[in-house]
Amino acid sequence: MIYKTIKPFTLASQSPRRKDFFTDLGIEFTVNSAEIDETPTPDESPKTYVERISLEKAHAVSRQKRNSFVLAADTAVCLGERILGKPGNEEEAVEMLLALSGHRHIVRSGYCFVNEEEGIEVLESVSTEVYFSDFDESVARGYVATGESLDKAGAYGIQGNGSFLVKKIVGSYTNVVGLPMAEVVASMVQLGIISPAVLITQD
Repeated sequence: MIYKTIKPFTLASQSPRRKDFFTDLGIEFTVNSAEIDETPTPDESPKTYVERISLEKAHAVSRQKRNSFVLAADTAVCLGERILGKPGNEEEAVEMLLALSGHRHIVRSGYCFVNEEEGIEVLESVSTEVYFSDFDESVARGYVATGESLDKAGAYGIQGNGSFLVKKIVGSYTNVVGLPMAEVVASMVQLGIISPAVLITQD
């Protein structure tokens, strides 16, 4: 255990990757996800979008868990101002990957802590630059055939087989996976949700 949990903490996400981040740090939490309309509004920038969705998810869950610190997040793969969501099928996944091939894109995450009972709301966002290698359609189709693309925004998973597509990143790696953990953990310590665990040794 690296951190001890001091206050009730709720993760507003069913993402196994996000859950693993907290489990690996020894942080205790419950899961209560929210279903909201995640359609971008006209002319909404990617940064505004991920922050708005995070805020709406956090408040939706916090109304049910008023005494808990609720964390909600949203991550978007952005090519310019275009948000690349999860592909609807294999052909769409191939098209997304070829659009990213040889180019830089941005992964943006918004995250929001809300505690209704204490009247606390913290909203932040983090961006990471991701540079893809230059690959052709046969490579894109080979990767899509692994099945990994279809449940990933931008049609790739950096923590899985998709790592070979990435030439370099600038910024938070965990942000590309789904949550900027350095920033999130710092916020949790500041809010008093967790504190570093103290190991007691006996002589």
